[in-house]
Amino acid sequence: MAQFLVQVAYSQEAWASLIKNPQNRISTVSAVIEKLGGKLVQGWLSFGEYDTVVFLEMPDNVSVAAFAAAIAAGGSCKSVRTTPLLSPEEGVAAMRKAGSSGYKPIGK
Repeated sequence: MAQFLVQVAYSQEAWASLIKNPQNRISTVSAVIEKLGGKLVQGWLSFGEYDTVVFLEMPDNVSVAAFAAAIAAGGSCKSVRTTPLLSPEEGVAAMRKAGSSGYKPIGK
């Protein structure tokens, strides 16, 4: 399965609701991910630009896009960032493939 990093920034309203009624949203979204055919590997609360970070496995790009769209459409998030992840082996394979692609920079 493909692996992804999803970072979420909550809206001001969502934070107000969580402070009023604290809850573990990581466990809540795990059920959604599973329904889309994926697995939540790990999730954390964070601080800074994003409030929650999850590492998940999904069967394909369409499934992870559906997850990101569903949580973004819910209105509790002001930002959702999804990053596809490559294993070190996949990264090296991509580097090798890029090296033999025949690409020539402009002006060379």
